[in-house]
Amino acid sequence: MFRAVARTLAAAALGLATGTAAQAASCGNNASGYDAWKREFAAEAQRAGVGQRGIQALNGAQYSNTTIKADRSQTGVKYTLDRFINIRLGSLDGFAATARKRKQRNPTFYSALENRYGVPAGILLAIHGMETGFGRTMGNVPVISSITTVAYDCRRSDFFTPHALAALKMVDRGMLAPGQRGAAHGELGHTQFLPGNALRYGVDANGDGRVDLYGEADALASTANFLRQKGWRPGQPYQEGTANFRVLNEWNAATVYQKAIALSAARIDG
Repeated sequence: MFRAVARTLAAAALGLATGTAAQAASCGNNASGYDAWKREFAAEAQRAGVGQRGIQALNGAQYSNTTIKADRSQTGVKYTLDRFINIRLGSLDGFAATARKRKQRNPTFYSALENRYGVPAGILLAIHGMETGFGRTMGNVPVISSITTVAYDCRRSDFFTPHALAALKMVDRGMLAPGQRGAAHGELGHTQFLPGNALRYGVDANGDGRVDLYGEADALASTANFLRQKGWRPGQPYQEGTANFRVLNEWNAATVYQKAIALSAARIDG
């Protein structure tokens, strides 16, 4: 689910500089060079500040054929809005009814998030439901294996290398178990953050001393924080043509996805 989160990410902004071209690990286009790449990448990761736990997780990673198959079969979102909604949500009214029930279970939590970040419950619930079915399907591919596979693959190594380094740092910090599973491109948790964004925007909402994107409270607070940091304007509308609607492009670049979030949110909060 590479669609999940924030298409642009500067390595420098994350503090994850990958070194000079001469120092960077060599990429490849099939599994044959992956183990050698891991040895090179381990040195690169150590230079970037990855500790022992992260390096151990890297050593245990395996080339993910599932990830490569998913990556090379991507065609983009080409559905009409109605077709997209039918496939992803079933119907706007049915989806919104389910989301409202979740909101009613803990209205104080959603009110607190809106008070702090300015992002309404409907937007967060729409994203949560569209990404993982409210946490039902968070992926079944080991995150470290998937994210290092696409970092190794020559097609988009530059984009994914900072995310791979971030994932290893998350292991160091106890934010990610070495064998934790996620989606095919390393997206993780209830709202499918890429690791670099999880590291940068993650919030410890339940006060247990760590950021856990597989915990609903931390994941939704982190999502709200992400949107606010990307320019969300509290109290302003979010339908198509507004400044807040444009912020949804930071979450997902597909226009039908953005429209589905906005339309769903209006029904959830309405």
